[in-house]
Amino acid sequence: QVQLVESGGGLVQPGGSLRLSCVGTGLTFGSYAMNWYRQAPGKERELVAGIGSVGGATNYADSVKGRFTISRVNNKNTVYLQMNSLQDEDTAVYYCRALQVFSRREYWGQGTQVTVSS
Repeated sequence: QVQLVESGGGLVQPGGSLRLSCVGTGLTFGSYAMNWYRQAPGKERELVAGIGSVGGATNYADSVKGRFTISRVNNKNTVYLQMNSLQDEDTAVYYCRALQVFSRREYWGQGTQVTVSS
């Protein structure tokens, strides 16, 4: 059974930082590209950042470029999202997603809430 479990969310003031983690079990983690998505109340889920299976290629939404960094440690089955200079509009539930490109298998975590507020 595949599980993705996110952690690290919480309440932070504007300008603050958080690091999200997502641990995968039950899958060959290193064969999956990993993404972070977020969904704010009343809005569509949007892609925040992605990283290739071996970690070489990354991509970011324009709204987070220069503030967020995605990374992964395959021997820990973990992907991270370092979020700096957080803004009110970063408030959302953050989800990690695993995608095996050649098989199109995908899995989602249950999400972790990030709230940016003074």
